[in-house]
Amino acid sequence: MHKLILGCICCAAAAQAAPYLPASGQQVIETVPRRGDPAQQELRRLRSQLNAHPDDATLAASLARRYITLARSETEPRYLGYAQAALQPWWRQPAPPTDIRLLRATLLQSTHQFAPALADLRGVLAADPGNPQAWLTQATVQTVQGDYAGATASCARVAALSIDLAAITCVANVGAVTGKAATSERLLDLTLERSANAPEELKLWALTLLAEMAQRRGDTALAERRFRQALTMRPRDSYLQGAYADLLLDQGRADDVLALLQGEERIDALLLRRALALQQSGQHNALQADIRELAARFDAAGQRGDTVHQREQARFELWLRRDVPAALALARKNWAVQKEPADMRIYLEAAAQARDAAAAKAVSDWIATHGTEDVTAARLLRQLKAGS
Repeated sequence: MHKLILGCICCAAAAQAAPYLPASGQQVIETVPRRGDPAQQELRRLRSQLNAHPDDATLAASLARRYITLARSETEPRYLGYAQAALQPWWRQPAPPTDIRLLRATLLQSTHQFAPALADLRGVLAADPGNPQAWLTQATVQTVQGDYAGATASCARVAALSIDLAAITCVANVGAVTGKAATSERLLDLTLERSANAPEELKLWALTLLAEMAQRRGDTALAERRFRQALTMRPRDSYLQGAYADLLLDQGRADDVLALLQGEERIDALLLRRALALQQSGQHNALQADIRELAARFDAAGQRGDTVHQREQARFELWLRRDVPAALALARKNWAVQKEPADMRIYLEAAAQARDAAAAKAVSDWIATHGTEDVTAARLLRQLKAGS
């Protein structure tokens, strides 16, 4: 069962930049896994076996799966690269073994290569239509892209193949942005309450989604309780940390954000939120250092052709560098790739700062068409209308 939600929880690889210079020789910049750690011992054993038998697809899949899980649990995107390396003999094959192809789809979607990820998922499902992981991963990609009809159909297949919490979380993820937010939240909350024996990763996904649902309808107290409960399950989950930090930033709680993100500077999305907190708290010198570091990382990503962090870069340009045209251009490019509530928000924020309601028409039309409910988006749309 633990394999079921691997694709849906796989974190995006963090962009790497120029070498980081610590402030002093005493500063800790990385914690190396202990050689005696059982998980690391198992990884060494599997790597050794794979080195001896590099064409063993079953062994390669097992190692890659463990790396993907570690990328999530340790908030360490480099493990995704290790996972891809384990799959290298099959990486460019048009139709590798099913297990390999599903893992390749997981890694592709984690770096926003959605078209090839969906192609792999279709191939997996053609060969194995009873694969719940493939249906769930496909539903996740379809939801991110705004293909809600396709995602709903994929969730229906999950319902026939897996436990209630997997299916309901899948459906609620779609319903939350298609005019069924209240019903979806109640159903997911009840299902989670009744799913004590579900895998922890699945419960974490459901609880994080519930926190975001409460936040979007303006119940910040409930959202915070849910975020904090989820953090007790996975304190170093970078997506969860970032989502909770955004809630705190909206409330002007910069000190709480700085405490939450202490030591997480290597993750670009979390460094961005720390910089926003420094800006709120008026810590000018530290803020300028973070702005320089973020600029270097985004520049390096651009030189590599990496567009994974366009949403974060749009926030950086809008709120930290105050370059509204650049932010709006990035938000527009990002919107062409993915259409989650956070993508709607930065697009509307940039358009509002530009006082350009026409620029936001794509998002406002999308919200109207799908009945998306979000108090922040609604406020921004009112702001745009008033300024037009």
